[in-house]
Amino acid sequence: MTELEAVNTMLISIGEQPVDGLGLEGIPEVNIAKEILKQTSRQVQSPGFTFNTEENYPLQLDVDGFIHLPPNTVKVTSLEDASIIRRGNRLYDKRKHTYVFDSPVRVDLVLALEFDELPQTARDYITIRAARIFQARVLGSEALHQFTAKDEYDAYMLLYREEIDQQDLNMFRNNSSVIQMLRR
Repeated sequence: MTELEAVNTMLISIGEQPVDGLGLEGIPEVNIAKEILKQTSRQVQSPGFTFNTEENYPLQLDVDGFIHLPPNTVKVTSLEDASIIRRGNRLYDKRKHTYVFDSPVRVDLVLALEFDELPQTARDYITIRAARIFQARVLGSEALHQFTAKDEYDAYMLLYREEIDQQDLNMFRNNSSVIQMLRR
């Protein structure tokens, strides 16, 4: 599914005709749909999934000692020191009260990927969720909202199942209680 197909799905959900492109002027519903799709995509990706999380990622200093984050960063967690946080698009050391660092910092990054870079299950879920929000804002129809709430839930469950499969979880490997028992 492309971004155009997602917007067309949203337009169809309110009874509008699909469009041939996203750069059309004079059709306010297209612009509203694009914005809702973008917001929904960012919200869905914010907690972090295997497909949009970079673990143990080294962030380098610039010439002034600042550490700038990639522009599509949604969430950052320092692996070295909890007092290193995000402020704007840079890292900040709360303990030292400075934006200036002496060495690179390793972090876990959650990135907001472009719609076309997402796995299909994420695109499906984001599209259905965005269509529900779009319907509520443009039409305010409770009947349509009820219909797509189940679709949204089903799409989320597919995304969740794929995420679990990607994490390769194992009750014996990933459970501290079981590991403790096996060491005895």
